Amino acid sequence: MIYPDFKNNEILPVIVQDENSKTILMLGYMTEEAYKLTLKGPNVWFYSRSRKRLWEKGEKSKNYLEVKKILIDCDYDAILILANPKGPTCHTSNYSCFKFLDESVLEKEFSLGILEDIIQKRKEEKPKNSYTTKLFNEGKNKITQKIGEEATEVIVAALAENKINLIEESADLLYHLLVLLSNENISLSEIILKLHERNKKE
Repeated sequence: MIYPDFKNNEILPVIVQDENSKTILMLGYMTEEAYKLTLKGPNVWFYSRSRKRLWEKGEKSKNYLEVKKILIDCDYDAILILANPKGPTCHTSNYSCFKFLDESVLEKEFSLGILEDIIQKRKEEKPKNSYTTKLFNEGKNKITQKIGEEATEVIVAALAENKINLIEESADLLYHLLVLLSNENISLSEIILKLHERNKKE
């Protein structure tokens, strides 16, 4: 079995990635003892360099990182963990500890996970003249009202067999649903995990 090089490196950097959305969640550090605890599962353990102790991610917040896969880099001195987050990963209550510095990098690649990150950024920064900011400021009642309206428009477009409108209204519905999930502090990965669980039962 491939094993990290703790002989030459007492503490190794660890990147945690959401197994479902592929979003990078956080950077932490592990000693060999923390690594062994993580191998046993079910959750990720780290070593706190400031507090000089082992700690289980989520031990206070209950926002655990459930281990799914562990990968070691070619020099055996860095670890990548694919995990299922049980809530916001960052101590600031954000889904991820990482933020986009420049959204122009998203022009060539896009996904629901990236859209989720953008919506979360709008939620945190509340930029002026942003429709997303307006939705968050107006609250859950307004967001759910918009979801109802968009769902109705999706149905109308489908019954009218209007493909272009159906695509446009479906995009609107997905967007507003992601805004609602962000407002309720529910990550897209939690929804994907539930779908995965249901698929395994079939």
